Amino acid sequence: MERVSETQTPPTETPTPPTTLQYRIDGPDDAPVLVLGPSLGTTWHMWDRQIAELAREWRVIRFDLPGHGGAPARPASSVGELSDRLLATLDELGIQRFGYAGCSIAGAMGIDLALRRPQRVASLALVAASPRFGTADEFRRRGVVVRSNGLDPMARTAPESWFTRTFAAAQPAIVEWAVTMVRTTDPGCYIAACEALAAFDARSELGRIGVPTLVLVGSEDQVTGPAEARTLVAGIPDARLALVPGASHLAPVEQPAAVTDLLVGHFAGVAQDTLTTIPAPPVPPVSAPVTPVAELAPADRQPKAEGRADTHEPGMKIRREVLGDAHVDAATAGADGFTADFQDLLTRWAWGEIWSREGLDRRTRSAITLTALIAGGHREQLAVHVRAALRNGLTPDEIREILLHTAVYCGLPAADAAFAVAAEVIREETAPSA
Repeated sequence: MERVSETQTPPTETPTPPTTLQYRIDGPDDAPVLVLGPSLGTTWHMWDRQIAELAREWRVIRFDLPGHGGAPARPASSVGELSDRLLATLDELGIQRFGYAGCSIAGAMGIDLALRRPQRVASLALVAASPRFGTADEFRRRGVVVRSNGLDPMARTAPESWFTRTFAAAQPAIVEWAVTMVRTTDPGCYIAACEALAAFDARSELGRIGVPTLVLVGSEDQVTGPAEARTLVAGIPDARLALVPGASHLAPVEQPAAVTDLLVGHFAGVAQDTLTTIPAPPVPPVSAPVTPVAELAPADRQPKAEGRADTHEPGMKIRREVLGDAHVDAATAGADGFTADFQDLLTRWAWGEIWSREGLDRRTRSAITLTALIAGGHREQLAVHVRAALRNGLTPDEIREILLHTAVYCGLPAADAAFAVAAEVIREETAPSA
């Protein structure tokens, strides 16, 4: 990959506090700011071939995702949390407004920023992005594969997802660079990023994006391709499509000159102001004394019965996150006048009331559920919850230990039947994609 020219402003690198991101700066200190974000599994080096040109006119800030490129392994649970960490980083640098270009998951961050912090984003470029990245089940299964096998399966398949076959055959050094990037990523942070993408869905909100937007996609991208790009263009009022011929998912690496030209053209002429300081938000006047939470009596902390929130929506959200969309869709689609009330009860009570409680994490609840199903002889539900346990973070080794434990307390025949069910599910869920 090309490096920054020695004639340009020397790059700046910085350590990372807990709430910010690892970053690098190239270009003049007094230039307008352009932020570049990487895709999942890559580092800021995926933009190396754009820097020489962009840093002539821009103060270019590139960042790494948590656990990528040697960045501290502090997983972020959502796209919004990643965006907030980026804003905290820019706040420390005194940057108020900026142009933003993000690839893949960083494209999701760009969408999130334009929706939640539109006053910060002067112009937006979404590279290999989508308002909805595949299905939640796909990304949660990817997390299961990484938790069970490490990142080697993802590293081995990255080149075929990121590059066209012609490029990969002609550029073995770049292919090796790509494999190494993924292999050296922190697994926990990679899994957390998969969970963040599983939960991300901005399809209904695209019409609220009010900044000029370039949607850039490789013509051969099989991950987030032209169809997803056209969905973005159709939904964002001020958006235009740029199709890069002969490029796959990592178009900035595969077709650097074309991508650079498109970015320069899109961001040229965008009026920006980069502030040295950001004024603190005004503190609203306090109209009445506020009692600290620690001083409240226990009864004061309880929600009032008449104001009790409906548990169906949060219950359905948790049910889908734990069991997967495919399973829940099948269960609810099959509900009729006779069974619909039971499905509603199940969603509200089991998932909205019990699984939503904060006293236990989901891994622990999965362990309890597996044990209870084995003790009760409910083999028909066991496969569903073995799959859920893997998605909730239990490893195959931990599930094996749970089943061995039930052999003592639930009986050998029950544990034997459970091992047969669990082994099949684990084989299916942890096998790397072909």
